[in-house]
Formats: sequence, structure tokens, C-alpha cells
Amino acid sequence: MARLLPLLKSQMVHLAPRENKFYEMFGEMSDNLIQGARLLVEILRDFRDVPVRVQKLKDIEDLGDIMTHNIITKLNQTFITPFDREDIHKLASSIDDVLDYLNSAGDRLVLYKIQSVPSDAEKLAELVTLQCEELHKAVKNLNKHDYVLEHCMEINRLEDEADSVSRRAIGRLFDQEPDPITLIKLTELFEVLETASDKAEDAANVLESVVLKSA
Repeated sequence: MARLLPLLKSQMVHLAPRENKFYEMFGEMSDNLIQGARLLVEILRDFRDVPVRVQKLKDIEDLGDIMTHNIITKLNQTFITPFDREDIHKLASSIDDVLDYLNSAGDRLVLYKIQSVPSDAEKLAELVTLQCEELHKAVKNLNKHDYVLEHCMEINRLEDEADSVSRRAIGRLFDQEPDPITLIKLTELFEVLETASDKAEDAANVLESVVLKSA
């Protein structure tokens, strides 16, 4: 009987259907992420009704939390997953982290009562939005390995660009901003946006891992 167990397990894996619902769930999650990123760009571009629009961003972030929870719940209920269980968990967490930091940037606009921001803040948010769009394309095409890797490379390139924009922006603040309180507020805003970009790169790294493991 002991000799038969490996064979039986192999047959069970072969017969059990893979749960491909995860692909759809990640697609919805990344689409929600794009909506949040684009909204933040609009807020930074046009400072009107900021508290109301930031609340909309918070609503999007709350929905993202629910989507993340649903993926983790689905993971715990699924026997055969389309790719590594750990990577499913990491990918969901990484995408959620990006939206969390975008929401944190919006929170700071209201909490710190920021009335205007340098154009570099909008530029940073635009770069994160581009990363989110690349993530969406990648997760929608996880079965196309070369296609996914191309998008991951672009996400990494955009992160490098965001890092440069952030460094230059903070340097200009220290040179030009006379008010130390405003300096602290805006520096933190730039750092939060840069962290959102870092988290998008983390998600891309997970996608690369998924592709390499299935190659």
C-alpha cells in the first residue's frame, strides 16, 4: 500500500482540475489598482474637492482589501492552484501594497492640509500609474511567458525613473522650500509615492518568479 500512495497522489493531481479563477481575480484586482492610481493623478493635477476625491480613493483601496482577502480565502479552499501557492499569496499582497501606498499619499494631502504640490508629485504618480497598467497587462496574460517578462522589465525601468524623479524632487525642495514644515510634508509625500513604485516592482518580481518556475 505504501508503494501505491505516490501513484495515487499523482493520479489525484492529474484528475483534479486546476482552479483558474485566480487569473480572473488578479485581473480584477489590477484593474481596481489602475483606477486608484489614475484617481490620485487627477487629484494631484487639479486640487479641487480634495477630501471628497481622496475618500473615493479610500473606497477603491477598501475594495482592494476585499479582493485581496477573497484571493487568500480562495487559496485556502483550493487544492490545485494554477501556479505556486506562495507566489499567489505574494502577488496578491504586493498588488495590495501598491494601492495601500497610493491611498497613503492621498491621506497625507488631507491630513497635512497640503494646498498645492510640485509638478514632480504628479509625475511620480503618473509613473506609478504606468507601472500599474503594465502589471494589469502582465497578470491578464500569465500564460504568455515572454509577454509577461517584457512587462516586468518595463515596470523595473519605470521604478528606476521614479527613483530618479523622487531624488531630484526632494533635492529641489531642500534648495527652494523656505518653510521647514512644508518641506517635511512634501518630502514625506514624495517618499510615499516612491514606495508605491517600489511595491509595483515587488509585484513584477513575483510575476518573474512565476514565469521562471513554470518555464
